[in-house]
Amino acid sequence: MTFDLWMLAGAILLGLIHAGAQSFAYKAQVGNAYTVGARDEAKPATGLAGRLERALRNFIETFPLFLAAIVLVHLSGKYRPGGIVDIGAALYLFGRTVYLPLYAMGVPRLRTMFWQIATIGIVLIPIQLFD
Repeated sequence: MTFDLWMLAGAILLGLIHAGAQSFAYKAQVGNAYTVGARDEAKPATGLAGRLERALRNFIETFPLFLAAIVLVHLSGKYRPGGIVDIGAALYLFGRTVYLPLYAMGVPRLRTMFWQIATIGIVLIPIQLFD
Protein backbone atom coordinates (compact mmCIF):
# COMPACT_ATOMS: atom_id res chain seq x y z
CA MET A 1 0.00 0.00 0.00
CA THR A 2 1.29 3.46 -0.84
CA PHE A 3 2.16 6.12 1.74
CA ASP A 4 -0.79 8.34 0.84
CA LEU A 5 -3.18 5.42 1.24
CA TRP A 6 -1.69 4.78 4.69
CA MET A 7 -2.41 8.44 5.48
CA LEU A 8 -5.96 7.91 4.24
CA ALA A 9 -6.31 4.90 6.52
CA GLY A 10 -4.98 7.03 9.37
CA ALA A 11 -7.55 9.72 8.57
CA ILE A 12 -10.33 7.13 8.70
CA LEU A 13 -9.10 6.06 12.14
CA LEU A 14 -8.94 9.71 13.18
CA GLY A 15 -12.56 10.14 12.07
CA LEU A 16 -13.55 7.27 14.35
CA ILE A 17 -11.62 8.88 17.20
CA HIS A 18 -13.45 12.16 16.55
CA ALA A 19 -16.83 10.41 16.63
CA GLY A 20 -15.97 8.41 19.75
CA ALA A 21 -14.61 11.39 21.66
CA GLN A 22 -17.67 13.47 20.82
CA SER A 23 -20.01 10.63 21.74
CA PHE A 24 -18.42 9.98 25.13
CA ALA A 25 -18.21 13.69 25.99
CA TYR A 26 -21.87 14.20 25.07
CA LYS A 27 -22.91 11.13 27.07
CA ALA A 28 -21.02 12.53 30.06
CA GLN A 29 -22.87 15.83 29.65
CA VAL A 30 -26.45 14.61 29.20
CA GLY A 31 -26.39 11.13 30.75
CA ASN A 32 -26.76 7.62 29.43
CA ALA A 33 -30.57 7.53 29.69
CA TYR A 34 -30.85 10.39 27.21
CA THR A 35 -28.28 9.08 24.72
CA VAL A 36 -29.84 5.61 24.51
CA GLY A 37 -33.36 7.03 24.26
CA ALA A 38 -35.32 8.45 21.34
CA ARG A 39 -33.90 11.98 21.88
CA ASP A 40 -37.28 13.55 21.07
CA GLU A 41 -36.24 16.59 23.07
CA ALA A 42 -33.03 18.19 21.76
CA LYS A 43 -30.28 18.85 24.27
CA PRO A 44 -27.48 20.91 22.72
CA ALA A 45 -23.91 19.90 23.36
CA THR A 46 -22.03 22.50 25.40
CA GLY A 47 -18.54 22.89 26.80
CA LEU A 48 -16.19 20.06 25.86
CA ALA A 49 -18.97 18.07 24.18
CA GLY A 50 -19.87 21.11 22.08
CA ARG A 51 -16.28 21.71 21.04
CA LEU A 52 -15.85 18.05 20.10
CA GLU A 53 -19.11 18.16 18.13
CA ARG A 54 -17.90 21.19 16.16
CA ALA A 55 -14.49 19.56 15.61
CA LEU A 56 -16.20 16.40 14.31
CA ARG A 57 -18.43 18.44 12.00
CA ASN A 58 -15.35 20.26 10.69
CA PHE A 59 -13.56 16.95 10.10
CA ILE A 60 -16.60 15.63 8.23
CA GLU A 61 -16.48 18.74 6.03
CA THR A 62 -12.82 18.29 5.05
CA PHE A 63 -12.42 14.51 4.93
CA PRO A 64 -14.45 14.00 1.70
CA LEU A 65 -12.24 16.56 -0.06
CA PHE A 66 -9.12 14.74 1.12
CA LEU A 67 -10.54 11.38 0.07
CA ALA A 68 -11.59 12.70 -3.35
CA ALA A 69 -8.16 14.22 -3.98
CA ILE A 70 -6.36 10.97 -3.11
CA VAL A 71 -8.72 8.85 -5.22
CA LEU A 72 -8.54 11.25 -8.16
CA VAL A 73 -4.74 11.16 -8.27
CA HIS A 74 -4.73 7.36 -8.10
CA LEU A 75 -7.45 6.92 -10.74
CA SER A 76 -5.62 9.30 -13.07
CA GLY A 77 -2.47 7.18 -12.81
CA LYS A 78 -0.45 10.24 -11.77
CA TYR A 79 0.52 9.12 -8.27
CA ARG A 80 4.29 9.14 -7.72
CA PRO A 81 5.72 7.72 -4.46
CA GLY A 82 7.49 10.30 -2.34
CA GLY A 83 6.02 13.23 -4.25
CA ILE A 84 3.72 16.11 -3.51
CA VAL A 85 0.74 13.80 -2.92
CA ASP A 86 2.53 12.10 -0.03
CA ILE A 87 3.51 15.48 1.43
CA GLY A 88 -0.07 16.73 1.15
CA ALA A 89 -1.49 13.56 2.69
CA ALA A 90 0.96 13.75 5.61
CA LEU A 91 0.16 17.42 6.17
CA TYR A 92 -3.56 16.68 6.18
CA LEU A 93 -3.32 13.86 8.71
CA PHE A 94 -0.80 15.74 10.89
CA GLY A 95 -2.84 18.94 10.87
CA ARG A 96 -6.13 17.18 11.61
CA THR A 97 -4.55 15.05 14.36
CA VAL A 98 -3.17 18.08 16.21
CA TYR A 99 -6.36 20.08 15.54
CA LEU A 100 -8.56 17.72 17.56
CA PRO A 101 -6.97 18.14 21.00
CA LEU A 102 -6.41 21.85 20.42
CA TYR A 103 -10.10 22.30 19.63
CA ALA A 104 -11.08 20.15 22.60
CA MET A 105 -8.96 22.34 24.89
CA GLY A 106 -10.42 25.52 23.37
CA VAL A 107 -7.13 26.87 21.99
CA PRO A 108 -8.26 29.36 19.30
CA ARG A 109 -5.38 30.62 17.12
CA LEU A 110 -3.09 27.61 17.24
CA ARG A 111 -6.06 25.39 16.37
CA THR A 112 -6.70 27.51 13.28
CA MET A 113 -3.05 27.20 12.24
CA PHE A 114 -3.30 23.40 12.26
CA TRP A 115 -6.58 23.57 10.34
CA GLN A 116 -4.69 25.60 7.73
CA ILE A 117 -1.87 23.04 7.62
CA ALA A 118 -4.41 20.30 6.93
CA THR A 119 -6.12 22.41 4.27
CA ILE A 120 -2.81 23.12 2.55
CA GLY A 121 -2.32 19.35 2.51
CA ILE A 122 -5.59 18.93 0.61
CA VAL A 123 -4.61 21.68 -1.85
CA LEU A 124 -1.23 20.06 -2.56
CA ILE A 125 -2.62 16.66 -3.53
CA PRO A 126 -4.37 17.51 -6.84
CA ILE A 127 -1.39 19.56 -8.00
CA GLN A 128 0.05 16.20 -9.05
CA LEU A 129 -2.66 16.01 -11.72
CA PHE A 130 -0.87 18.77 -13.67
CA ASP A 131 2.44 16.93 -13.86
